[in-house]
Amino acid sequence: MRIAAVSLATLVLFPTVSWASPTSFAGKAFDTCDTPSSATMQAWLSSPYRSVGVYFGGDGRGCKTQANLTAAWVSEQVSEGWHLLPLYVGRQAPCTTTQSFKMSADPSVARSQGRAEGGDAVAKAGSLGLNAVLYNDMEHYDSSNTACRTAVLSYLTGWTERLHESSYFSGVYSGAASGIRDLANVYRSTTYARPDFIDFAWWNGKADTDAGSYVPSTYWSNHQRIHQYAGDHNETHGGRTINIDSNQVDVQPPVNRDFTTYPTVSSGANGPAVSALQYLLKDDGRDAGTVDGNFGSRTDTAVRAFQSARGLGADGEVGRRTWTALLSAGWQPNLARGSTGLEVRRLQRALTAALGRSIGIDGDFGSGTEQAVRDYQTTRGLPVDGEVGPQTWTALQSGQ
Repeated sequence: MRIAAVSLATLVLFPTVSWASPTSFAGKAFDTCDTPSSATMQAWLSSPYRSVGVYFGGDGRGCKTQANLTAAWVSEQVSEGWHLLPLYVGRQAPCTTTQSFKMSADPSVARSQGRAEGGDAVAKAGSLGLNAVLYNDMEHYDSSNTACRTAVLSYLTGWTERLHESSYFSGVYSGAASGIRDLANVYRSTTYARPDFIDFAWWNGKADTDAGSYVPSTYWSNHQRIHQYAGDHNETHGGRTINIDSNQVDVQPPVNRDFTTYPTVSSGANGPAVSALQYLLKDDGRDAGTVDGNFGSRTDTAVRAFQSARGLGADGEVGRRTWTALLSAGWQPNLARGSTGLEVRRLQRALTAALGRSIGIDGDFGSGTEQAVRDYQTTRGLPVDGEVGPQTWTALQSGQ
């Protein structure tokens, strides 16, 4: 059955989420080692910049004191219209030759270190009132070194995993030719967690968010990019000079994907469920066109490509199996009763589609979610333990 139009009346949305959503910003940003004073920020309102990167934590940051960076400063700048980009400089790649604070070369230890620093970032961000996306600053390293690359990806998985548990969105800043390209190469991995936003250093002087050959244009295409296009240089605005890096920002919060039911839709359909579909297809790296709620030819082509890749019937109709596979797509963290955050929300969405009944989408793996997992495992012939590991994730991601 094809639903030609899907309106808010036919889809009962869950209540407004309690976690903080990223704020929208498109324009120029600058970052500088030492957080500028309020007076300097006021003077720079005459500049073309309206976003600023602040180094709020991490033992690897160069300017550790940050006397100006307080909760009051954060509140003041936000009220003045500044968009903030929180940067955390923690452990660096084990093969780096320019940094002294390094992660372990052992991937399991590196992941634990990423988790620990993610927890520290969450605590520091909370005390400052910083926004919903925290960026890990991973400076350039030799990504041709396989062991080093594996350690970095493991560390960043720990970082993203820990942020997601606290319902923060994960960002990663790195060189386009090192950390960002390595993340792009594992974009659809079920082993490594994918950050929600990327901030890539490529000093080509172009104020855009095109990452060239380093990142396919369909990756992080839901307004999830920042391009640092110019390195250390002085600029003067309002009589105040700062040594800065320049960035072009294009970030927006995700569209709503939380529904009590996921209806069958196909070409010609429109409405919020189609917007969710388009966002999910783009999140999987498919060219679904603009997220506009209209199921047109590009969306149809993207649906068929996704269905083919997942071994589903490539008919362009998005029913229970396709919704389940799309909603669960991504890496496969171990979740159980007591787990929290964004990955639990992803699981709850997929279970809602798979079981055809409302599962509360609240990021809290409580008794209701555990029972839904057990019901899913029972009906799919999986071991029934109420926990979600690779076997259950794989079944969901195959649309079972």
